[in-house]
Amino acid sequence: MRALVLYGAVAFAVLQVVEPVMHGLHLPEATLSVVVVLLGLGFPVTASLAWVYDLTASGVERTAPSTGDGSASPRGARLAFLLLALGALVAAPGIAYHFLWGGGASRAREATPASQNPLDGARFQRLTDFDGVEQAAAISRDGRFVAFQSDRAGRMDVWLTQLGTGQFTNLTQGRAPELVNPSIRALGFSPDGALVTFWARGLEGTSRAGIGIWALPLLGGPARPYLEGIAEYDWSPGGDRLAFHTPGPGDPLEVSDSGRRADARTIYSAPEGLHGHYPLWSADGAFIYLVQGALPDRLDLWRIPASGGAPERLTHHDGQVSHPVLLDARTLLYLATDPDGLGPWLYAVDVEERVPRRVSAGVDRYTSLTASADGRRLVATVATRQGTLWRVPLVDGRARMAQAQRIPLTTGSGWSPRLGPGYLLYASSKGSGDGIWKLQDGAATELWGPPDARLIAAPAISRDGRGIAFSSRQGEKTVLSVVNADGTGARVLSDALALRGTPAWSPDGRHLTVSALAAGEPRLFTVPLDGGPPAPWLAAQSIDPAWSPDGQLVVFSGADVGTTFTVLGARVDGTSAALPPLTLTRGGRHLAFLPQRNALLVLRGEIRHKDLWLVDLDGGGERQVTDVGPGFELRDFDVSPDGRELVLEQAREPSDLVLIERAPR
Repeated sequence: MRALVLYGAVAFAVLQVVEPVMHGLHLPEATLSVVVVLLGLGFPVTASLAWVYDLTASGVERTAPSTGDGSASPRGARLAFLLLALGALVAAPGIAYHFLWGGGASRAREATPASQNPLDGARFQRLTDFDGVEQAAAISRDGRFVAFQSDRAGRMDVWLTQLGTGQFTNLTQGRAPELVNPSIRALGFSPDGALVTFWARGLEGTSRAGIGIWALPLLGGPARPYLEGIAEYDWSPGGDRLAFHTPGPGDPLEVSDSGRRADARTIYSAPEGLHGHYPLWSADGAFIYLVQGALPDRLDLWRIPASGGAPERLTHHDGQVSHPVLLDARTLLYLATDPDGLGPWLYAVDVEERVPRRVSAGVDRYTSLTASADGRRLVATVATRQGTLWRVPLVDGRARMAQAQRIPLTTGSGWSPRLGPGYLLYASSKGSGDGIWKLQDGAATELWGPPDARLIAAPAISRDGRGIAFSSRQGEKTVLSVVNADGTGARVLSDALALRGTPAWSPDGRHLTVSALAAGEPRLFTVPLDGGPPAPWLAAQSIDPAWSPDGQLVVFSGADVGTTFTVLGARVDGTSAALPPLTLTRGGRHLAFLPQRNALLVLRGEIRHKDLWLVDLDGGGERQVTDVGPGFELRDFDVSPDGRELVLEQAREPSDLVLIERAPR
């Protein structure tokens, strides 16, 4: 019996060693449980067989009556059964440890079941109530301090507040002219909470003009470089390992086990044309979560081993996805748009079950999310989008902003304006879908708007003004369609392409030039209006094409690199065309030729504040066309066919910070 007890004790001890190793291999919970049971019962079974063998070998069993057929005696069978039962009873503590007190149960307690809303019972409290924009929130690991961007002082700055005090401090004081980047986690804290860090493209009064991470002490003092040449970073839960990506093509993801950049190694780079943002360490440091895909709205959550390897896809939103945070070892909370393109809302996903579910209610849109280290305190920014359209006279290539007039819309709001001969075209939402509206002689008419269909980008008007082309998302497909300017003759040209951006009418009006994914990259295709199949036209990465007035040149946006992209050109035969060097900032892809001139109207400036500029493609000269001033975010534009009028889309997104305190479990 002493040997049996010893075997049981060994079983219990081995389970304590084996179980963490099994979890280090990231086996599914069911597989791990089977392994534990087999290990636990293996010892008593072995003990029983060994004891019976010992008895038989010693002659004890041979003294029992024989059955005469060579089988084991009833006494031996009963003894083996008894020993097996006793052994299982002795091994039971090791098995019970796994299911009741050990890793399996503790992980079950740590993880939030997929059917449970992790925000049930949470308390929501507004932190700011300023006029304007508060965005890009970050909370310290201990949940005491919150940093955010705000234009409260007239320009965007980094602000700080200690929760519960109601006091706010402007840390940058206007010294960071460009610190807005909505595609990354732009603010953070050092692991010890002593520094606020922020993304910026240079600071006034310094010689460093490139992209990098800067730091400011909470107790006051000048900003200093923190991680130069880095776009985004995250410290491991222990604060000793560093993950970051640079602004190069593919956002190369690097890991430093020592925390020093000099020791970093590249573990992954996104495929050409795609991005990998928002790196986030897993709770055990085994994985790094990231948001990967094509900006701005073909993104999903992925994870990659911290040692390197192939990434695993966790979600299938194929939409706007951002700001993942950990609530516990298995639960991620993040922002994402729904299948209709609405939002972003709050979503949660168990990283093992991988079934996302929306956990926010109502119509509030979220633009950033951050969490304390224990996942108990979260801060989100809640925004309301406001869009208005304005008519502005254009005289000698300059906008007369003093004569700007707001366009009244019966739909309340509108975006993506386009000017045709004698009419204005724009997009507007209605319920679960979008519509294309035509405003002519003061009367508004809806030209297209099936339920549950969403526009991918702005519509395009043919040169004679009689046709309108547009791309939409309908269910799982992206659809290229045309409709007459009077709303008749709507038809689908193609639903076989993964469309991107705005289409362009060819100079002869016989086909459309569109951007669609090919091998994961946006490239230009031609789609005949007579119903013929789409055909690849340009192999280079390209989106939002625009044809010159003489029909000899098409210009388009190239791939994003960091926060910028280049404008490129091609001739009718598809060969490259030389253009003056032209680099623009993300969010300004729309290009429009000035009628009767080889000159481009482009949006130039910071991510959140741009003006119209005119670029002469023959001589390379540039000049500013508008001066919209602070508080006026120019999102889109168009020029009339006669070149005498502009239409501008002003987009404002006032937002505030909300503190979310989760209920104890």
